[in-house]
Amino acid sequence: RPDLAAALRELRSQYEALAARNLQAAEDWYRTRCARLHERAARSQEAVRASRREAGECRRQLQARLAEMESLRGAHQSLERQLQELEERHSAEAAGLQDTIGQLEDDLRNTKNEMARHLREYQDLLNVKMALDIEIAAYRKLLEGEENLFSTGSAGLSALNPLPNPSYSFQPRGFGSST
Repeated sequence: RPDLAAALRELRSQYEALAARNLQAAEDWYRTRCARLHERAARSQEAVRASRREAGECRRQLQARLAEMESLRGAHQSLERQLQELEERHSAEAAGLQDTIGQLEDDLRNTKNEMARHLREYQDLLNVKMALDIEIAAYRKLLEGEENLFSTGSAGLSALNPLPNPSYSFQPRGFGSST
């Protein structure tokens, strides 16, 4: 009879050795697997940190851009208000200038009418002056004719005249036109 107990012991030792090798292999596989997972987790954590830093930087840039945009919006509104005020002031000035132009045109029209009236009056006065000049010339001729009459007839009259040196002399004055 074969020794069953020895064979069982041997089988048992082989199974225990095989189980120990399997256990050792499983532990080695577990350690390597854990080491790889730890490496992956470390890389993932570093990637997460880098992503968080990048997200934080993007958030800061976004906030800076939003603040800049608000600032520009405020500047834009301020410029719009200034532009509107300038347009209103320009419209008021343009209306004032239009009123001034209207008044100046009325003044010019009135001045032209007044000048035309003065010109008519001047023309009338010039006509009167010319008529007076003609009349004066006629009277001058008449006076010169009478003077000649007196000078020819003064010899006969000198005996009748009690004044010494009775002589009549007419000296006509020149009329100048003043405008």
